[in-house]
Amino acid sequence: MTGSFWWDLLIGVAAALVLAWLALVVALLVIRPRGSLLREALRLLPDVLRLIRRLAADKDLPRGVRIRLGLLLAYLALPIDLIPDFIPVLGYADDAIVVTAVLRGVVRRAGLEAVRAHWPGTPDGFTAVTRLTGLPAGNG
Repeated sequence: MTGSFWWDLLIGVAAALVLAWLALVVALLVIRPRGSLLREALRLLPDVLRLIRRLAADKDLPRGVRIRLGLLLAYLALPIDLIPDFIPVLGYADDAIVVTAVLRGVVRRAGLEAVRAHWPGTPDGFTAVTRLTGLPAGNG
């Protein structure tokens, strides 16, 4: 391309990073909650953050689940987002989308009862979380 190995390597790595970021943005657009579910996810975010912290501290849960939750908490604590906050709708919703995607996997692996036992919010909030994760609400 440029004739210099290092410049070609740098351009190749930069192009790969841009393509990976674009693929991630497309994936977030595909798995995001639709319509009112996105509003619910944003509204429930404080309770969900407390839930994630409680689940991550629960030594009875599988280690892989706790590691996943710890990585999620680290991502949420970072000031750098996957999608910048100045982008309308998705800018602020990317945290809710990532939390929803991770929580789906955690609920499927740890079980609904573990999540119910640690849920800090209202029963209606728990029902909304089960809808967001795509699981039945159970026997409330």
